[in-house]
Amino acid sequence: MSASPAPAGDAKRDQLKRLSVLIATAGIDQLGFGMVLPIMPFYALNMKASPEMIGAIIASFSVAQLLASPIWGRVSDHYGRRPALLAGLIASAAAFATFGLANAVWLLFASRIIQGAGGGTTGVAQAYVADTVAPGDRARALGWLSSATAVGLMIGPVLGSFAAHWGQAAPGLVAAALCLLNVVFAWKWLPESKPPSTLGERSERKPLWHAAWVVVRHPSTPVNRLIWIYAAGMLGFTGMTSVLALFLGADFGFNEKTIGYVFLYFSALSLVMRSVLLGTIVQRIGETGAMRAGTVALTLGLFLSPLATSLWVLAPIMALVPIGTALLFPATTALMSHASVRAELGTTMGVAQTFAAVSRVIAPVVATSAFQRFGTGAPFYMAGGIVALVGVLAFRLTPVPRTAEGGS
Repeated sequence: MSASPAPAGDAKRDQLKRLSVLIATAGIDQLGFGMVLPIMPFYALNMKASPEMIGAIIASFSVAQLLASPIWGRVSDHYGRRPALLAGLIASAAAFATFGLANAVWLLFASRIIQGAGGGTTGVAQAYVADTVAPGDRARALGWLSSATAVGLMIGPVLGSFAAHWGQAAPGLVAAALCLLNVVFAWKWLPESKPPSTLGERSERKPLWHAAWVVVRHPSTPVNRLIWIYAAGMLGFTGMTSVLALFLGADFGFNEKTIGYVFLYFSALSLVMRSVLLGTIVQRIGETGAMRAGTVALTLGLFLSPLATSLWVLAPIMALVPIGTALLFPATTALMSHASVRAELGTTMGVAQTFAAVSRVIAPVVATSAFQRFGTGAPFYMAGGIVALVGVLAFRLTPVPRTAEGGS
């Protein structure tokens, strides 16, 4: 009788170890991503690209991610999460090196496409969490995972802006070196999350895009409605971030050597929300309540930002954006995992990332076009309207029950 807690304690420690390695891997990957993302628009402007062309460069990442996400989800369900994650990290290293060596707009396109193909493993990382963590702790664990990305996006832009003093190639090449080190780290320390007995399992042999088509045909089922909420929220958020550097450059005089500090501010707020406050908030109001609160905060942040007359006014308003996303996206992902069949969990998360990628394709093109043609505030109002529609969906959603299949 007294010996029974020991195996449970060992299982808990093993769960935390696997999760901590995944979190570290994701954080380092996003560190490199954060180094190149904020300065890319300024590099493109130096290569005579228009704001609309910059939108197309940003969108090319998501086109590649859209195509890759369901494939990575299917691969991870059949062959395991670990090989899919390692392949994604290798693709990121190649993309950062291409960015560092870019001397023409087409090379910026190439770097984003390679990065997007590797970025299709985001759903795999979320499925890894669902494999490892019990349903009751899943929103908190997904918050930890996203807080690791927030740390990377917090430190990365500052490192990128600092490295830019050494020349245009430096940020990309430093990011590539960090990513290669991350591959070695993950190869040695990141274990497979799926039990050996489940590798090679196939729940039912269906075409790869069948699950995505089901979401379109049957949008009112619990999982599919959550996917639409996730995608629409991503559409609004990406529309804002696509023009953030251009907006701050035009209205407040930021450039590639100073923009990193704005992303540091955003990411620090997101980190605090996701790593410290999210678990408590979910315990108090539930995942559905957190998702709804996130849509309200994000909507207000987007609508009010263009009205700011100084940085001191803008700073607290824009704080609502990382606060809103820190509530909306982890809570929605956790709800999806509860309602998904375990054997298809990687596929479900991959499909969610596919729809998010569609949003990331549309948003930069529309937002940068609105910025160029209608003024600096137009993309923010459009994004705020989209997220307001998400709020309607979120408030009409019936709380999703936690299924036994989603457990671990």
